[in-house]
Amino acid sequence: MTYPKSAFGSAADAVTPSPSFPAIEREILDFWKNDDTFRASIAQREGADEWVFYDGPPFANGLPHYGHLLTGYAKDLFPRFQTMRGKKVDRVFGWDTHGLPAELEAMKQLGITEKSEIEEMGVGAFNAKARESVLAYTREWQAYVTRQARWVDFERGYKTLDITFMESVLWAFKQLHDKGLAYEGYRVLPYCWRDQTPLSNHELRMDDDVYKDRQDPSVTVGFPLVGEKAASLGIEGVSALAWTTTPWTLPTNSALAVGPSIDYVVLPAGPLGAKESFASGSVLLAADLVDGYAKDLGYEDADVARAAVTRTVTGSDLSGVRYEPLFDYFTETETWGTENAWQVLTDDYVSTSDGTGIVHQAPAYGEDDKRISDAAGIPTIVSVGDDGTFLPL
Repeated sequence: MTYPKSAFGSAADAVTPSPSFPAIEREILDFWKNDDTFRASIAQREGADEWVFYDGPPFANGLPHYGHLLTGYAKDLFPRFQTMRGKKVDRVFGWDTHGLPAELEAMKQLGITEKSEIEEMGVGAFNAKARESVLAYTREWQAYVTRQARWVDFERGYKTLDITFMESVLWAFKQLHDKGLAYEGYRVLPYCWRDQTPLSNHELRMDDDVYKDRQDPSVTVGFPLVGEKAASLGIEGVSALAWTTTPWTLPTNSALAVGPSIDYVVLPAGPLGAKESFASGSVLLAADLVDGYAKDLGYEDADVARAAVTRTVTGSDLSGVRYEPLFDYFTETETWGTENAWQVLTDDYVSTSDGTGIVHQAPAYGEDDKRISDAAGIPTIVSVGDDGTFLPL
């Protein structure tokens, strides 16, 4: 390949002491364009072994940002390297036209904010607007990508809304299904009740206003321990205290989790007004967290509360201890399969950094909850609908 001499100077020319690098770049880009260098590099490898490059396509309803440009260099570097090694590397640009970012942009342009408004206007009309908006910045994208010297074919660019593309995805899924590699189950993900859709980690970082820290109410709940193992440990009737920042998940509470190596203590409710809160008058919580609950438990201060401890057990001792369900919604075991529910489980994810050291478990609403509940044979029960309201029983 012969590069334009004006960019670097000929052998007879002196080296330019202050070259304009942007001008040099543009001259090279013009040369590549006029010479059709990119397509020639692929045509010269006809018949050679292919090196297949899978590129996650971007949305075209917004301008490229730093993350797009940074990864774009890697997406260019590796195909060029493999081409230099003699491989044929076909690179075709694509556009992701599905998913929440595309829908949110269409909603913004239509001036609507709720899923119900989409249903009122009709899915067909909404899709037409989304189709219009989702490719609004294709020219700008092509200019950015070309300017960063990335070799990629825009003319044969694909869109995920193309029928051929969607059919290829369905075909691939069918192959997985036919081979027994597809299964139906539950996975706990971030969820947006307004848009009524799960969210990916990428979508949580999409805009500054997508995810915010906020103050939520928390509650500490007493779970009376029952059964033979509780009696053998001398804690039958004691209320295990569990702290939660998601009180709305309590109707589907199906287990409690403790740390296997954490020490837990039993102490009676104190004399300053807490006795009426617990049926037996005694509570169980992590030894390291008694100080923070001293006044709530009716003691003058932490020293007095610690002095009132009557028994200490480890988390591993508590494994398998049963307790009374908070509600009777799902206690019909033949209907709900909850014969293994309402017991204490142990797992290393439980800590004493906050709360009581005892964690309420609702398998449908926490990754760790589901993981350890699945291992214990406890079913996943969904109690909240797509819109964030409780489902009827």
